[in-house]
Amino acid sequence: MLDSDAVANARLGFAGTPEFAAVALRHLVAAGVKPELVLTQPDRPAGRGRKLRASTVKALALDEGLSVEQPKSLKPSEVVESLELHRLDLLIVAAYGLLLPQAVLDAPRLGCVNIHASLLPRWRGAAPIVWAIAEGDASSGVCLMQMEAGLDTGPVLAEQQTPIRDDETAADLHDRLAQLGGNLLVHALPDLLAGALAAAPQDDARATYARKLVREDGLVDWGQDAQWIDRRIRAFNPYTGCEARLDDQFIKLWRSELLSVDDTGGMPPGAVLRVSSDGIDVACGRGAVRLTQLQRPGRGRVSAEAFANA
Repeated sequence: MLDSDAVANARLGFAGTPEFAAVALRHLVAAGVKPELVLTQPDRPAGRGRKLRASTVKALALDEGLSVEQPKSLKPSEVVESLELHRLDLLIVAAYGLLLPQAVLDAPRLGCVNIHASLLPRWRGAAPIVWAIAEGDASSGVCLMQMEAGLDTGPVLAEQQTPIRDDETAADLHDRLAQLGGNLLVHALPDLLAGALAAAPQDDARATYARKLVREDGLVDWGQDAQWIDRRIRAFNPYTGCEARLDDQFIKLWRSELLSVDDTGGMPPGAVLRVSSDGIDVACGRGAVRLTQLQRPGRGRVSAEAFANA
């Protein structure tokens, strides 16, 4: 439990939608902090039956007895009026999925603070975890950022750094960063509400942008070196997934290992070098990778051994 007069008397709002945001909300509730209002995106069709499904944040908020609102847009005046009626001191935002107009940013007394899954100004934008792995960053982390009208351009209030492991997928890193973000928020909240955190402006000259993914990003170019391909396979798991053509089908590649061999025996990029119970070794432009988990169209993910036997 947080022992702070600033926290105990604060009126907080929370805006988020997927699991990354739900982790932060769980940390708040576990620390004895229950937001006055939770904003999340509208229920979306999901599954084979395309039935409406609540977001992870909505399900958690309702379980905790929190007030939930699901506006389709934050632009209508009634949304701002609702925020003003709640007399919020601070709105905490995590992977909400909607842009906050200036009127919303200005509504809480202390503005809006975002939990961002990168070390800003590195990887502003929609997919920071994916591109950090794909581009071979040695480390990642989370930031608490004071939000402003620009895309992730606001000053950084606090951050937590962590190394990226050589075998880490985007799913793995996502889960670790979600926990880091929740911990950072809870530990920084008393100072944040007391105005005791120094806001460090970002260096725009060092900014990089993590754009949204498209399917073409995941198409494997076997002419690239093995390290590039291994990073891509890890980075796109579980999002679009990487794909490679096998005969007339595109096969999903979900897990791989980087092999410590440079000599591929003169085999061209994309050639299968070896099939074993450990995986399927494939030649790259330089070096080779071992594919360990694959998926045929319309099938589930299987080990390389099961894939080869099929």
